[in-house]
Order: sequence, then structure tokens, then C-alpha cells
Amino acid sequence: MSRKILERVPEDQLQQDLEKYRQRAIELGATDAKIITTDKVIIDERVLAKCAYPKCPSYGTNANCPPHAMSLEQVRKVVNNFSYGIFLKLEVPPEHIAGQEAIDKKLANPYRRKLAEIAAKLEAEAFYGGYHLALAFSSGSCKGIFCPDIDCQALQPGQPCRNPLKARASMEGAGMDVYTMASRVGWDIYPIGAATSPTEVPCGLRLALVLIY
Repeated sequence: MSRKILERVPEDQLQQDLEKYRQRAIELGATDAKIITTDKVIIDERVLAKCAYPKCPSYGTNANCPPHAMSLEQVRKVVNNFSYGIFLKLEVPPEHIAGQEAIDKKLANPYRRKLAEIAAKLEAEAFYGGYHLALAFSSGSCKGIFCPDIDCQALQPGQPCRNPLKARASMEGAGMDVYTMASRVGWDIYPIGAATSPTEVPCGLRLALVLIY
């Protein structure tokens, strides 16, 4: 049920709602979720540089990845206009994210898709709950999980996204340092790649953020 939009949500109501959305994220399948203030959102040019050097396979292929995504200046302005967000964690078994075989077989994609759907659902529930400017950032390229074998339609003039209720820009594509943010809230996170053996790490993480108010 939709709630009336208020110019200013009373603080006690806001805190109750934030906790409700935190719990809701876990109900939807997140491993954990935390309420954070937006001064904890770390935006760093070096993150965006990692998209281009070496160039990510998703770079330039869709509307939600660099260089088509919002600039860091725009992201900073957007984040600074919010006070709170829900930071989401989804754990991935090491054998599905670490090592060349996991990468080649794209074994982490179902987890990325699941997290994207959780973040988008939480954004929608916040919208109908009276937080009409709620905004979600997910994990990894939306094209890789929703449109892997077709061109991004949203890059065509006048054409919409094929998955507007699910596809969101990634935190890293927006220049957010998800590794440091995760560490600061107490989540263990490891650098994982093709050279990582699944036996070397307890799990992998996919992270998302929903800015609420």
C-alpha cells in the first residue's frame, strides 16, 4: 500500500522504516544488510580507473557502465543529497567466484542477478513506502546478467532499457569503493580473481546499496 509523501519524515518514523528495509533485504535473500549514513559511501576516482585499466569487458557496452554511467561528480552530488542507505551483502561460495574456471563458466552470475533483483525490489518498496527518491546501485554489469547475448537497447536513441525494474548501475561503476566500505562495516572481504584458488578464501561477496532518504 502506498504511503503519502511527506516533505520531511519524522526521525522516529525514518529509523523504524530503515530497520524495516534492512530486515526486508534479508527476507528477500541478502546474507546481511546494514543501515549506513551516506558519509560512509566512499567515492574514489581510482575505482573508475579500474574499469578502464585494464578495460573491463563490460566497459562501454551498456547504459549503466562507464563511460555511459553517471560521472563521479554527479554521483557525489546524488549521494550528498541522501542521509541514509541500506548496504547489502550476498555471500558467494568460493568455488563459484574464485579461479579461472568459475570466471569462464560465469558461475557467479546467478548471485549477481539475485542481488540486483533484491536491490531493485527494495528500491521499489521504499518508493511506495513514501521515499520516492530511493535509488539502488547493484553489483557488476547489468548487461552480463540480464542481456548477455544482445546489445544494450538503452544505448539506442529513444529506446528504453529492456529490464527497467531490475537493471541498475553497479556500485563500482559509480566509483564506489565497495571493498573499503565492506571492511569498515565489519564484513570480511578478499581480493578474488582468476589466480585465486577456492581453497584460499572462505567466501566471495557481492555488494549493493539502496539510498533511501
